[in-house]
Amino acid sequence: MEAMGQLTISEEIMRRVPQFKIGVITYNSIVVSDSPQMLKGRFRLYQEEMAIQLESNDLISYTGIVEWRKAFKSLGIDPGRYRPSSEALFRRVKKNDFLPSVNSAVDVNNFLSLRHQIPFGIYDLNQLSGSITIRVGTSEDKYLGINGRVNNMEGKLLSADDQGAFGSPIVDSKRSIITEKTTSAVHIVYLQPTMNESECRQLVQSVGNMFTQIHGGNFQFSIVT
Repeated sequence: MEAMGQLTISEEIMRRVPQFKIGVITYNSIVVSDSPQMLKGRFRLYQEEMAIQLESNDLISYTGIVEWRKAFKSLGIDPGRYRPSSEALFRRVKKNDFLPSVNSAVDVNNFLSLRHQIPFGIYDLNQLSGSITIRVGTSEDKYLGINGRVNNMEGKLLSADDQGAFGSPIVDSKRSIITEKTTSAVHIVYLQPTMNESECRQLVQSVGNMFTQIHGGNFQFSIVT
């Protein structure tokens, strides 16, 4: 089943990156917890195997990394200064700075970002209000981030609801973080711009299936262009 009309992309973004597309998944009746040991073990092993690959593979050999660096440049964002979150994860793994377990939802989100080489964001729906817009930040867009700092989001790619900016493929806000109290969530998938619709739908549906296998509940999805 598909969810429609929940998220829009600004005209500015579509003008600068005509192939820009987002997968959006809404989850209901989910149970977030400390990650099961199987998930922790799989995630750790995946990072260790990737670190070995990265010893001989440069980041430019990963198409998802390359595409999102290009998209950032098209949006006027310096990807050397503000890295797409997926690339930031790759760079941590390359240095054997493996990602710690946070909770089941965040761990799955990070695993998927590494696996598909693209930014993912997951947010507590009960902390959001109204519709979601993907746009470039203005001078008024600031928030306390998960990095513990107040982040100025002017000129950066972000997601905003009726209360203002709450997330970004650079750094997310604390307002919308997933906790073990979360029962409904929205997953924002920053798809590779060159992917076709069939590839996008297949990827996003597989994400929803994997997430609900671990967290229960149900999901709806759409591809927004």
